[in-house]
Amino acid sequence: MQKIKIIVKTVRQIIKIDEQLCNGCGACIEGCHEGALQLIDGKARIISELYCDGLGACIGDCPVGAITIEEREAEPYNEYAVMERIVVKGETTILAHLKHLKDHGEIEYLQQGIDYLKEHNVDVNLSSIETKSFVLDSEPKLGCGCSGSLERSFTAASSNEPSVSSTQIQSRLTHWPVQLHLLNPQAGFFRKANIVIAADCTAYAYADFHNRFIHNHTLAIACPKLDSNKESYIAKIIEMIDSAEINTLTVVIMEVPCCGGLIQLVQTAAQKAFRKVPIKKIVVGVQGDIKEETWI
Repeated sequence: MQKIKIIVKTVRQIIKIDEQLCNGCGACIEGCHEGALQLIDGKARIISELYCDGLGACIGDCPVGAITIEEREAEPYNEYAVMERIVVKGETTILAHLKHLKDHGEIEYLQQGIDYLKEHNVDVNLSSIETKSFVLDSEPKLGCGCSGSLERSFTAASSNEPSVSSTQIQSRLTHWPVQLHLLNPQAGFFRKANIVIAADCTAYAYADFHNRFIHNHTLAIACPKLDSNKESYIAKIIEMIDSAEINTLTVVIMEVPCCGGLIQLVQTAAQKAFRKVPIKKIVVGVQGDIKEETWI
């Protein structure tokens, strides 16, 4: 029986090239170690969405500002396919690619790349990538856009550490950014994670928000009333479920009526997704108490 390969396309971040602005200098080609770009007919063009990691290393190399990042339907990024193209280019290109992933906190992709090298007996000196601990640079490199939206992951307070001390309250946050519009569902910290999508106001109403909702969870925040382009929220949640293969999804909302829109967005996404994940609804009262906690 012939096997049929099913390709699932999801909405993710992909570079976009303005061919009218592009002067064909080729600087972005050198910046794209993944091999997603080529010069064709004097213009830079993306030749495979499969190889574009959406992190925007090529943007900083474009002298005329012809490259931006957009969200649209595309095949999920594949690190193993990228490594197949990169290893033939030599150690310098391999290390540049792996460091690019490390600088953006894409630890799972980084591990996949290193695993590929080991599986195929590719001898590369990885000492500069800090392969044992994957410690990120203290000042991560900015791929594109506002420095405040630079994606990064970090270590939250250990569960053995006291959550409250005489000097400070320990944060449980493990990544940045947290606003759903700014988050990339392909980010490593979403892989097989327990996700909390919280309405903005809940963190102010519930006093122990970090310990109760963020500990051992990956956070995204949104406002169902004031945020625009809610369709992109649905697309991102679908990608979390199908591509990132999240384990559970908890939705934390306020008791006010407008907050119910966040539950509707999540339920719509869950219905459209191929995979099914358990979804918990938690309602916080305006005085900081838990009004409801149910699986839906």
